Amino acid sequence: MTLTALTRRSEAAAATGTAEPAGPHGHGATPTGPDSHGATPTGPDSHGATPTASPRRSTRDADGLAVASFVLGLVGLLVMNILLGPAAIVMALVALARSTARRGRALLGLALGIADLVILAFLVTGNGVVAWNFGG
Repeated sequence: MTLTALTRRSEAAAATGTAEPAGPHGHGATPTGPDSHGATPTGPDSHGATPTASPRRSTRDADGLAVASFVLGLVGLLVMNILLGPAAIVMALVALARSTARRGRALLGLALGIADLVILAFLVTGNGVVAWNFGG
């Protein structure tokens, strides 16, 4: 049984008021001390692992969004700019809001997404349709 499963079981037991079986460290039904289950929890698993893991994951997700916005904006210059431009803009804004470490890439993704929409506007104005025409 993992430590998370033990913690969930102890939280469920505390919520229902039933006695908790002794865990791997000898914690029984009545927790005592600052490091026991239920006295002063620092996160959902009351071991302090979640508060340090959450910012790392959020930063990693924001970095992935920054890279994805850049790639979508770049590809959107050539094809499907009606879909890829707004997607690149939204992803870049979310990455910037989450304080990405790749701020420059997110800003490039934002600029490329806007450029996708500008190209789309010129195509619609010039051709009257939302389509690329590589032929003359």
